[in-house]
Amino acid sequence: MDAEFGVSTPGLPNDLAGLKTLRRSLGVTPGIGMWYDQWSLDPNFPVAQATAIAKLGITPEITWEPWNPSDGVNQPQYDLASIIDGSHDAYIRNWARQIKAWHGTVRLSFAQEMNANWYPWCEGVNGNAPGAYSKAWQHVYNIFKSVGARNVIWVWSPNTQFPGSTPFSASWPGDSYVSQVALDGYNWGSTRSDTRWQSFSQVFSPSVNALTALTQKPLYIGEVASAEDGGNKASWITNMFAVLKASPAIKGFVWFDHDKETDWRINSSTASLAAFRSGLADYRR
Repeated sequence: MDAEFGVSTPGLPNDLAGLKTLRRSLGVTPGIGMWYDQWSLDPNFPVAQATAIAKLGITPEITWEPWNPSDGVNQPQYDLASIIDGSHDAYIRNWARQIKAWHGTVRLSFAQEMNANWYPWCEGVNGNAPGAYSKAWQHVYNIFKSVGARNVIWVWSPNTQFPGSTPFSASWPGDSYVSQVALDGYNWGSTRSDTRWQSFSQVFSPSVNALTALTQKPLYIGEVASAEDGGNKASWITNMFAVLKASPAIKGFVWFDHDKETDWRINSSTASLAAFRSGLADYRR
């Protein structure tokens, strides 16, 4: 069941130290190692890095982001129309050919959280028209198909629903274009003035129900983590594993193991790490 547990750690894919340290502290090798790759920064698929990760028995997952992360939401050069009209075809085709030549399995989460409003590929921002996201996804998928890159698992990964978010159905490319679906969601606790402590079920259950009504594709939690502030993170993690084990519709998860907006890491406290070790051991039985 290794593939049902994944992590994103700082430094991936170039630096494996964090991934290896986490593997030692948990006593378990994650099945998935996820990182973020921006179109403006990486002209090529990172062959050597993906190979090093695969040699650890871990499947690489790339959250593939069409933008320059330093330029904010309004980036006309990366609007959905520019993807649809072929402006980025040379870049996309180059990656497709390199992934095909690599032969190993790659999980590709293209333009995640498209139902939100904080990325240039989200509908309703950056001049993007309704319905453009699904066309952009299909365009990228078809380029990979045209070059014969069949070693890609296509992961369609919206954010959990929130007031004002775009309905899942509005950006759904269709079953024939997607291998798996995923959901990104976090328990922010009291780290922000507009957030409160939420259980794993409160974060995910409504969106899980909406996705399973939309498609029967395998469902994963694409990104998840909990803050420490506002509640008991160790108890939150214990509950998360209990819910996951009791939810056969959810096939696995990727933990966001970063100290970023807050300390999302598994080892943010001794109690958090102990709860994760115990919960993971039971979940994998």
